[in-house]
Amino acid sequence: MVNTMSDNQYMSQALELARAAGENGEIPVGAVLLAEDGMVMAGSGNRSIATSDPSGHAEICVLREAGTKIGNYRLPGATLYVTLEPCPMCAGALVQARIARIIFGATDPKMGACGSAFNLVDSDSLNHRIDVRQGILAKECGDLLKNFFAERR
Repeated sequence: MVNTMSDNQYMSQALELARAAGENGEIPVGAVLLAEDGMVMAGSGNRSIATSDPSGHAEICVLREAGTKIGNYRLPGATLYVTLEPCPMCAGALVQARIARIIFGATDPKMGACGSAFNLVDSDSLNHRIDVRQGILAKECGDLLKNFFAERR
């Protein structure tokens, strides 16, 4: 089966998951993980609060779901769509999973580990590098986070 959805469509799916997470009191970040053949393997929003788990970021949740689904912690050729640039914890897990591509919306100048604050996914010190594309639906992704935090203040 050929997948014809665009980066914007996958990021829109990730945004819907982020909105749902925000409605549940989580920081509104969403992620969608595609297999090498372009089929969706997993999707999640943040779940740290719901699970009392500091590693319950959307990226980690989709890695766990996809790994369980295929019976392997390595996900070569996979592409991650995520609304916010991954943090160092998530970037490290994505490198360990051998993800091929990360496509994210909003940058995170304080904790972003795909080039903003750190660049773990393209480090000469690590044994795997990930291609990164940023800025897909960046305004929508950033506005969702800004509005969430403005309402909490």
